[in-house]
Amino acid sequence: MKRSPLPGETPHLLEFENITVFQGTKKVLDNLSITVSEGEHLAILGPNGAGKSSFIKTITRELYPLADGSGSIFRVRGQEVWDVFELRSSIGIVSNDLQSAFTREITGEDVILSGFFSSVGLFNRTLTPAMHRKAGEVIDFLELGHLIDRPMTRMSSGECRRFLIGRALVHGPKTLILDEPTTSLDLHALHTFRQTLRKIAQGGTGIILVTHQLHDIIPEVKRVVLMKEGRFIGDGPKPAMLTEEKIGGLFRVPVRIREDSGYYYTLGY
Repeated sequence: MKRSPLPGETPHLLEFENITVFQGTKKVLDNLSITVSEGEHLAILGPNGAGKSSFIKTITRELYPLADGSGSIFRVRGQEVWDVFELRSSIGIVSNDLQSAFTREITGEDVILSGFFSSVGLFNRTLTPAMHRKAGEVIDFLELGHLIDRPMTRMSSGECRRFLIGRALVHGPKTLILDEPTTSLDLHALHTFRQTLRKIAQGGTGIILVTHQLHDIIPEVKRVVLMKEGRFIGDGPKPAMLTEEKIGGLFRVPVRIREDSGYYYTLGY
C-alpha cells in the first residue's frame, strides 16, 4: 500500500492507482495506475478513442473515478481533495475544445490575460498592473508581440495554439498538459509549435503531451506511456516504447520507425 508524502517531502505530481472511470454507462478508463514526478516530461500515446482525453479530464476533476472500495489512490501533488479552480490554474491545459471556445473576436493579448480569470474573454474583469506585466513577459517569451492586437478569428491554427499556451502560462504552472496539440497544423506551424514547446520544457516547466502522433513527441520527452481501450499497455523510456512492434500493435498497422535528431517518425503504413 502506498503511503502519503511525509512532511517536507515533495509529492508526486500525479499518483493514480487502480483508477476506473465511467462516463454515463461507458467505461472510459479501466484500472489505470501511474505515477508522474513534478517537472517530468511525459508523452501519452494512443489511437483515437483510447481514453487519452478522459485521462486529462480525470486529472482536472471533470471526471471522477469510481468509488468501489477497491483501495484506489487518486492524488494530485499529494492531495486527494482539491479546490477545482486552484487545481486548474496550477496545471496549465491546452486542448482543441479550448481552442474552439476561443474562436471569436478576442485579441491575442486578451486571450492571454483571460488566463488570470479562467474565462473566455475579459468581460467585466479588472486587470492589475502586475497582470499586464506578467502577460507581457509571456508574450515576449513566446515571441508573440506582433500578433497581440489580432483577433483569434484572423489567426492561423498554429498562432491560436501559441496564444492558448500563453494563457496557460500566466500562472507559472509547473506542468503544462497538451491534448492533441498539432491537430490541423501545417508544416511551418508544426515546426514553430515544436520549437515553442521545446523552449518551455527547457525552461523547467513539465510537459505532459497527449497525442496519437509520434512526431509530436519532442526530444525533451524521455518517457512514453502507451494507451489503448482505456488502459495503459506500456510505460517506459522512449526508445523502448517507440519500436515498430509496439507501435504497430498499438495502432494495428505495420509500420517502420525512423529516429532523427530526437524525433520519431512512422513510415510504411
